[in-house]
Amino acid sequence: MSDCRIAVFGAGVVGLTTALELQQRIRNARITIIADNFKEDTTSDRAAGIFSPASYFSGPTPEITQEWINYSYNYYQDLKNEIGVGIKDLSGYVMSNRCYTETRNSYLEHVLPVYRAVDEDELASIAPGDWKYGSFMTTLLIECRQYQPWAMQKIRSNGGEIVSGRISSFSEVGNYGKFDVVMNCTGLGAKVLCNDRKLTPIRGQVFKVDAPWLDKFYYGGSDCYIIPGIWAATLGGTRNFNSWDTSVNRYDSACIWDKCTRVVPRLAKAPVLAESVGLRPHRDIVRVEPEIINGLKVVHNYGHGGYGVTSAPGTAHTATSFAIDLLRGTSSKL
Repeated sequence: MSDCRIAVFGAGVVGLTTALELQQRIRNARITIIADNFKEDTTSDRAAGIFSPASYFSGPTPEITQEWINYSYNYYQDLKNEIGVGIKDLSGYVMSNRCYTETRNSYLEHVLPVYRAVDEDELASIAPGDWKYGSFMTTLLIECRQYQPWAMQKIRSNGGEIVSGRISSFSEVGNYGKFDVVMNCTGLGAKVLCNDRKLTPIRGQVFKVDAPWLDKFYYGGSDCYIIPGIWAATLGGTRNFNSWDTSVNRYDSACIWDKCTRVVPRLAKAPVLAESVGLRPHRDIVRVEPEIINGLKVVHNYGHGGYGVTSAPGTAHTATSFAIDLLRGTSSKL
């Protein structure tokens, strides 16, 4: 693997974390990130950033998915105390008035230091409503508005290069130089790049509000979530399958506001800083695998849906292992 060159397509949380993993494990590699969107222009920038995968988030097997979650949690824990990275502990509640299973998450139960059931009395004391079931947990918040610039600076300081450009076909890779391996972290862009019919957008709309007094997160069913961040709290949301609409919908705004202020009434007076829409790149299953395309060695790492922040370190670790195999002339799959 002497003096190898690796291109990373995409500069969202998955692409940047993959580049960092490559630099960590292939010390002599020259890494070039090629992307057309950076920082605030990425879908990752709109993410609430809470470490909390959905129960339907899926890798090739339940065991591999759990490995991704475990690796990611430990990765972020190790970075938590580094200045400027934007990671902190965050506690809160998941509540339901329908069924107990809505409040449980087997991925998190295996990794979080605090994860317990709560009863109706505790629920009544923390949020109005007829909540019957709930869980309390302490997890992590990863603020991409800080993490992504930190990652870009880290990549550059390690000798990496970041280039603005758009790749619509693997045949265009040569326009940016000769690479030994390409890491495809293009998110929703892979739908065209790979002609992947399994990849679809899930539209998400959120408010960002100024609520520095909010110190816990709340999930209240029906895609209602309230997540305090480092610079703003996120109120959401929507989950519109196969919608490409990136405009803010006033009916969705009214619904989100109503749901969230019912759970935390004090939010009704919180100043609105922004409303935004992001298209989550959903794929069942997340694609992390090697492929040879017209002689070009490619490792795919995309389709994380709304859980790119949560799972990026884990999938980056697997993708980097595939890259090492390709550089050594061996091949394997999950």
